[in-house]
Amino acid sequence: MSYSLHSTSSGPEVCAVTREPATEWLSVDCSDIAVSAEVGRFRGADGVVECHVTVRLDGSAEDPLETLAQGYRRALVVAETTVESAVFRRVFCSDVLNQQGGLDKEAMDRLLGAAGACADSLIGQTPVPAAKYALWAYHVRDPAQPLEFVQECNAVSWRRDGLTHHWATGCISPAVPDSHGQTHAVLEQYNRWIESKGMTMADAVVRTWWYVQNIDADYQGLVDARREYFDTHGLTAETHYIASTGIEGAPAHVDARVGLDAYAVAGLRAEQVEFVNAYDHLGPTHDYGVTFERATAVGYADRRQVFISGTASINPAGEILHAGDVVGQFGRTLENIEALLHAAKAGLEDLASILVYLRDAADGAVVEALLHERLSGVPYVMVEAPVCRPGWLIEIEGIAVVAADAPDLPGF
Repeated sequence: MSYSLHSTSSGPEVCAVTREPATEWLSVDCSDIAVSAEVGRFRGADGVVECHVTVRLDGSAEDPLETLAQGYRRALVVAETTVESAVFRRVFCSDVLNQQGGLDKEAMDRLLGAAGACADSLIGQTPVPAAKYALWAYHVRDPAQPLEFVQECNAVSWRRDGLTHHWATGCISPAVPDSHGQTHAVLEQYNRWIESKGMTMADAVVRTWWYVQNIDADYQGLVDARREYFDTHGLTAETHYIASTGIEGAPAHVDARVGLDAYAVAGLRAEQVEFVNAYDHLGPTHDYGVTFERATAVGYADRRQVFISGTASINPAGEILHAGDVVGQFGRTLENIEALLHAAKAGLEDLASILVYLRDAADGAVVEALLHERLSGVPYVMVEAPVCRPGWLIEIEGIAVVAADAPDLPGF
């Protein structure tokens, strides 16, 4: 069952419409090891399968990396795919500067399986409950014709039906002294790379993740530099921005104040992309000086992907709701996400995966119970990662996939 929102004088009215979700939530039996794992899987009408795999340690594993790998391998069996279909993998680390040596490309392939070309991302965000590691992996598989993944440094690309998908990770510029300068340098570096692939930032970049080593001190520098850079590259309040999350997280370099992971698609048509808003719940971001889209939907012949930006407990005026109350903030955050999904003709049941960010890890048990109550079965990773305003106790982002019948559009 899915839902649609209709505005009324007293607020949004939720009306049910009959539609079975096409995204499957699959549980993975890891009862004999200290790990939990889930799979979000979408099988398109044209045969292409995309899977989101999440793996969480419970903290008691004697060999955390091997236990993580066991959970991942079991999840791939449940997903009916293989490690070779991995496009993107993010490992959340409790101490990334010390742990990165054991998570280089060779080690990742040895532990998790030789994925070949894969964009691997390491980020310093301690999993909740406390553990050394957690994993979010994204896989794409075409049973009819194996996809060719091409590796270039920290980026991986694949081409299908006239489109080229690019995942890039670990973009940093540690030689620059402050977050403003580093953000500008990272954007310039990334923009040169996408232009070398025949893309522009305004036309091709679908989703970004910004990591700030000390968000309370350095987020404003990121915000200012991004706005300034966007103004000169066709990304304004009159055009559009990019779906994004800006969150505290340590890149795998001690001097990197900010880091960037990004997803872009070369060849997208304008009619494939919709910038999604829910103004009865969330006002435009530029009203309070930031420059990102609340959500972006990308349509293909047989599916529609919805990228939900980092979303918190906020009202249309940009004010924090339920100050000091993580339960209240969770409820409003989820309501805001529902509103964005409804605007994109989707629902919570279409979520393929979510990431949950907490300012205080002590709230983990309460939030975990709420997740199992409201979103039981959805693949998720929860980490300790302060949001861009101290008053926000929780932020959630997600990716949803719904079935579509649009034969005039390219295939995924």
